[in-house]
Parts: sequence; structure tokens; C-alpha cells
Amino acid sequence: MFSDRTNWQLSPNCFTQALEEARLGGKKLLDLSASNPTRIGLHYDESAILGALASPKSIDYDPQSKGLRAAREAVANYYRDEHAAHLDPERLVLTSSTSEGYSYVFGLLCNPGDELLVPKPSYPLFDFLADLEDVKLVPYPLIYDHGWQMDFPSLERALTPRTRGVVIVHPNNPTGSYVQAHELVLLNAFCRRHNLALIVDEVFLDYAHDAEKRRTFAANEDLLTFTLSGLSKISALPQMKVAWVAASGPRGEVDTAMSRLEVIADTYLSMNAPMQWAMPVLLQQRQSIQKQLMDRVLANLSELDHQLAMQKTCQRLNVEGGWYAVLRVPATKSDEDWAIALLREQSVLVHPGHFYDFPSDGYLVLSLITPEEEFGRGISGALDQLTL
Repeated sequence: MFSDRTNWQLSPNCFTQALEEARLGGKKLLDLSASNPTRIGLHYDESAILGALASPKSIDYDPQSKGLRAAREAVANYYRDEHAAHLDPERLVLTSSTSEGYSYVFGLLCNPGDELLVPKPSYPLFDFLADLEDVKLVPYPLIYDHGWQMDFPSLERALTPRTRGVVIVHPNNPTGSYVQAHELVLLNAFCRRHNLALIVDEVFLDYAHDAEKRRTFAANEDLLTFTLSGLSKISALPQMKVAWVAASGPRGEVDTAMSRLEVIADTYLSMNAPMQWAMPVLLQQRQSIQKQLMDRVLANLSELDHQLAMQKTCQRLNVEGGWYAVLRVPATKSDEDWAIALLREQSVLVHPGHFYDFPSDGYLVLSLITPEEEFGRGISGALDQLTL
């Protein structure tokens, strides 16, 4: 009765079972996996946000397939003001989430059974999206040597006649590594040589730890590129369901892509009018929210380094941006077993590295947006367990 594409393994794993047991047992957990910015004590301008949703213009139905022009102009203004990138609003398509944006682009580029190259480690969302679009994902590794790097020989080896594009996460989640300038040159050359498109997730772009602005792929005119982002991270408003796809590259290829994307978007018309009319105000919230988040991230990173300096068993990997840190731990047991031990013995919740497709055991992923006092206590308890 059901499709093969939804035949996922849905039974809970050992870690999920242990977490459920802890919660049912009433344990107060120190959550070092926090990802929901609306529940970590940030200050939102509630009156501005809620007021923006009350525009009388929302009463009128104006079904523009790419999204209302005013909303797309607000996105273009964000790129101009924050990243000195001049985007044509006509090359933007609004979506209700980056997940939906991925589905648009996957459907645009791939026939059933076609392939996309995806980084590992990375966020595990891609597998489900690819299954729903009947697309095959082929991994290419990010390698760590005093920092994360793309492995271009592995990209070459991963190619097949059915490869249609390369997925980039800039900065990567959870490694926090940006694509470097020299890697962009090599990446463009690789994709041109093999007639591939780039699909770039930039949701964490604004969260560079050294405050230096990183180049957006939305300004990449050398190659057909689809850049995805949205308010979920830019303004820490995941509940508002506002995202977009920006197309860039050679004019002829972009024009063809946009004409097809417009039909896809017109088929779904998923974005609602109140969100679109509110976008200028919602994007403006980034100015206060990003500072709050970066203050939290940098304070927690400093506390992590302080506690790590008092022992020699664990170390963190270099991180350049984003909300997460990767902790290298003894591989004396699996990452999942370590995470379960921390949960049961220290009431500390972390994510095992295999959630993000790390190639081997010995990695735990920590959130840097956990409230500072909770983060400090959680790290202390975690290190007590990991260094026994």
C-alpha cells in the first residue's frame, strides 16, 4: 500500500529510548543539544514582530508564484546591507522553509534515480528530502587537519554519469567550517568541468565567530548556483516559516532555471501573505537577535575551552561559525554509548557524532546556544564522565 520512498526505519534507537526514559523519570536535564532559539532566554521585540503580522494588505490575495515583490526586495536588501551582494529580486523564490527550497531544487535538477554529492559530516535532513524526491545522495568527506577542508579527490571519485549537483553547507552544521576562497575557485572549476550545479545552504552564514563577513554564494556568478537561507537562523524565528532560494550564475542558465522554478512554486504557492508582508520587519530583528546569540555562543565557547584546558582526554575541533561545537572524546566506546552514559550518569544531553554521519566513533556534538550557566554545569558533568 505504501511507497518505498517512505519505508524508513522508524523504531527508536537506544539513545532515543534512554532519553525518553530520563524524561519519563522526571530527570532535570542539562540540555547541551539545544537548537530552538525561541526557548533559550533571548529577548525578542514582541510588539514589532506581532505588529508586523497585522498588515491590512494581508486581506488581499495576490498569488505571485515567486513571492510578493516587496518581500523579495526585503531579502535582496538584506544581502546588500549584510553581505554587499546585489541580488535581483526576480532571481529569488520564497518558500516556507529551506526544506521546501531543497525539494524545489532537487526536483528542478534531478530525474528519479539521479545523484547529488553531499558533505559528511553534515546535518541529517538531506536523506529524508532526497528519499521524497527519489534522488540518490552520494557522500563526499570533509577532512580534518588543523581545520576542516573539502576533499576534492573524493569529489572526483564520487562522480557518476547520473550526478547532477554538489550540496554545500556554508558554514557546515555541525563542523562550523566555511568554504574557503581557494576552495570556491576549485569548486566552480570542478562543477563547470562536469556540468554540475551548486546547492548551497547558508542558514548559519551570519554567525562567524571572528565577526568577519563571509562571502555569500548568492553572489557566485561563475556557475549555476542555488543559495538557500531563511529567518529560522538569520532572525532566530523558526516558527515564522520564511525562507528562500536565490539563483545566480550565467544569465542563460539562470533564466531557464527561474522559469522552471516559477512553475514549481506556482504549483505549491505555500507562503502566506502575513509572513510576506512582515518580512522587512522580521529581517530587521536580526540586528538585536544575532548579537544576543553571538554573545552566548562566544561565552560558551570560552567556557568550554577553559574547562577543556584542565584535562587532556578530550578536545574540541576548530570551529569558525554557527551554533555548534564538536568534541573529540575517547573512542573507548561508541558515540551513542557515551551519549547514553552522560544522560544516565550526569543528566547531560548531547548528540552522538553518528547523528551527523561522522566517519568513526569519538565525536560528540554540543550546542553553543544553551543558557550559559546550564552550559557550564553540563560541560563540567560531561567531562567528569568522559575523563573517568
